[in-house]
Amino acid sequence: MRYLPHTEEDIASMLRTVGVEDMDDLFSPVPPDCRMEKALDLPDALTEWELGTLMDGLAKTMAISPKYRIFMGAGSYDHYIPESVSYLLGRSEFSTAYTPYQPEISQGTLQAIYEYQTLTARLLGMEVANASMYDGASALAEGLLMTISITKRKRVALSRLIHPHYREVVRTYLGPKGYKIVELPYLENGRTDISGLAGMDDLAAVAIQSPNFFGCIEDLTAAVEAIRETGALFISSFTEPLAYGLFKNPGCQGADIVCGEGQSFGIPRSFGGPGLGMFACRMKHVRSMPGRLVGKTTDRDGRPGFVLTLATREQHIRREKANSNICTNNSLCALASAMYLASVGGTGIRDLACLNYDKTEYLKRGLIEAGCMITLDSPTFNEFVVEFPKGFKDTYKKLLKKGIVAGVPLATWYPELANHALLCVTETMGREDMDALIQEVGS
Repeated sequence: MRYLPHTEEDIASMLRTVGVEDMDDLFSPVPPDCRMEKALDLPDALTEWELGTLMDGLAKTMAISPKYRIFMGAGSYDHYIPESVSYLLGRSEFSTAYTPYQPEISQGTLQAIYEYQTLTARLLGMEVANASMYDGASALAEGLLMTISITKRKRVALSRLIHPHYREVVRTYLGPKGYKIVELPYLENGRTDISGLAGMDDLAAVAIQSPNFFGCIEDLTAAVEAIRETGALFISSFTEPLAYGLFKNPGCQGADIVCGEGQSFGIPRSFGGPGLGMFACRMKHVRSMPGRLVGKTTDRDGRPGFVLTLATREQHIRREKANSNICTNNSLCALASAMYLASVGGTGIRDLACLNYDKTEYLKRGLIEAGCMITLDSPTFNEFVVEFPKGFKDTYKKLLKKGIVAGVPLATWYPELANHALLCVTETMGREDMDALIQEVGS
């Protein structure tokens, strides 16, 4: 009871209030075979030094760089982070012990968010961007809820080539509300099949990811034409925004809402988090946008300043008027992204994107020569699907023993793609690393 503040009397009172006699009754909805009937088998407490030794041992069991050559992307990407970002982000003005929930009182925080919004809007080709969201998956789900609010329709269409985890989050958001989800299949070239949209005149939105989960660049311009005929809004999603340094951004191709993951911009992978939800839309939809928005203005003396212009969350306005229950923005991650974009610059983003593209093409050619097949013939960025020769599981294990993680096997989410894996290459991967993979696969 050391860390539990409730007394026995407190617990009994709460149980009576909810109408049960004891704790067992409280958990009665949980099937008996899913309950643990015995105490947790926990080891004895360790000293700080013993715990450090234990954690070091556990860390050695993990396949991490630089010991391993890791060809995995699938929504989380390894990029070099400029030292300027790490230094500035660690300054006490930015890295605080508490999230700035009241940014209205801090001109520095407001200006930083404003700069992030500006850079995001330019990158994505949109008119307005919010102060950021939790991650790419929740940004997509919130975007779909936004379209339902705008159109008053209760059905959405998702490409099957949107990241599988993102689609699961969308189901979690929309399912309990009774909204319907239609999945669009994919073509043999690795792009979304939009032919099924014909006749769907009750859709609130159609969401397509580009580059999609297979790394393929979607033809968003053609998709927009088909989507407009249904009267739905078009959401363009992404997991790798660096691609827009080389390929056309979604805004110039007609997207109504653009949302996705910004981890590639100055945020370490950190075993899966935290991430950064980037979200932008057309100005005509700004009052339906979730989250918060910082604007620039002047005070009564004519001096420039920054203000929280729009905050459509429950804590700011009446719940029935709120656009979402998003409580805050990922301020520190958004700031890291803004610092990264400012440090690299427009020319640097393009050069970096070209480098990523060229390295990916190099690995593609090498694997083809080693006997693999690249069955999807659409242009790709950073990652691509490869079909290994038969016995892929054994090959994967053999490579792993030699310190090479050969991508992400796809059969879990796409059963039809047995012996296929999603491989990723960024600027952090050297030629010798790629050659080692090619040589092992071809041997």
